[in-house]
Amino acid sequence: MLGTSKRQIAITGVGVVSPLGIGIDEFWGNLSAGRSGITKVDLINDSALPDHIGGQARGFNDKKARELVRPKKSIKAMCREIQMGVASAMVALENAGLGEGQTAVAPERLGIDFGANLMLSPPEVLARGALSCCEEGAFEFHHEKWGEIGLKNMEPLWLLLFLPNMPACHIGISADARGPSNSLTMAEASGGLAISEAIRILERDSADVMICGTTGTTLHAIQSMHAVMWNELAPAIGGDPAKAIRPFDLNRTGQVVSEGAATIILEDLEHAKARNAKIFGRILGAGSACVTKSQGIGNLRVALKLAMQNALRDAGLQPADIGHINAHAEGDPKDDVEEALAIHDVFGDLGSKVPVTALKSYWGNPGASCGTLELVGSLLAVDHGVVPPTLNYETPDPKCQLNVVHGEPLKISNKVFLKTSVTKAGQATAIVVAGA
Repeated sequence: MLGTSKRQIAITGVGVVSPLGIGIDEFWGNLSAGRSGITKVDLINDSALPDHIGGQARGFNDKKARELVRPKKSIKAMCREIQMGVASAMVALENAGLGEGQTAVAPERLGIDFGANLMLSPPEVLARGALSCCEEGAFEFHHEKWGEIGLKNMEPLWLLLFLPNMPACHIGISADARGPSNSLTMAEASGGLAISEAIRILERDSADVMICGTTGTTLHAIQSMHAVMWNELAPAIGGDPAKAIRPFDLNRTGQVVSEGAATIILEDLEHAKARNAKIFGRILGAGSACVTKSQGIGNLRVALKLAMQNALRDAGLQPADIGHINAHAEGDPKDDVEEALAIHDVFGDLGSKVPVTALKSYWGNPGASCGTLELVGSLLAVDHGVVPPTLNYETPDPKCQLNVVHGEPLKISNKVFLKTSVTKAGQATAIVVAGA
């Protein structure tokens, strides 16, 4: 039987802000057409990014933020990441029939679990305060002056603009959600962990509905510098940014920076049926693991293996029950192999047969929001009876030995899929989902 929890958990709303568009219609339209969201970027003026490319949510501008975020006056206390997260949640709530003025859920029974990257202030925000702590004509920063002089030269709302718990706070105020609330900052593992915690809250009857999502960016003045220093980044191929990232391909050269946010509304199945909500699918199980070697380097293979095994066990399923795997695969020459080996560890003889897709090939890696965005991609795809192809997969890597969906969408009848995510530190999550 699919799912073993006492309370079955339905997905009743979806909201997306991404390089492929805002809202599920635009997002799915571009995904199903095989369009890449990776382009030359203008969100940051100068960077060390190869060919200055990334996955930019071009449709999300000041006008769109004012249209989607409520109350509008709160926008002044939000950086772009927070705005995207709140906007995705507002879209998801409307999609679930739980928009402004809803009465289907008591405020005390409406909760939030939201993930984000650690949010960093761009240089222009810090400049005035930092320079006030330097000697005139010199750039030696005096830390002892910061408390007395530097802070006085910062914007009054500076700290609120960049706190990673603020998406949940703003969503809670806007939706009048007074139930359980938590914020997670676990990089790429944030989405899976937020979903895992949200379904546990629902299973123990501490809420009827959970607003669950993530927001993130690596397309940022400081975050992009970290990406250049810490990760393998891919250049445009033949001058085409869309061909840069090629997960599991023999000739992959790295990941691409990105931005975006996604929210799903999780709800007790019987509660959803009672209010005649549209059901997109169900969360059947969730698993996580953290395995780290010396010097804080993650053992991605073991962490992913344990997370997948835990998720399958939680769902009461076997590897043969999985219709496809939506892989974390970011195009990294080494990490993609580690994930492929983990899939073989768990799936055995099925490791080279189960269909695998890698949706970062469409929009890159935004960090914390990648898992939720990719889960939504598969969720919408199985509703149309397909698995989306991995872009730019041309030459199989003999070290991976996976059945990577490529070229055309794969028609399927099995709507159960496994979504994996992992961080460089070895924090891994896996979510088992069944489409409607």
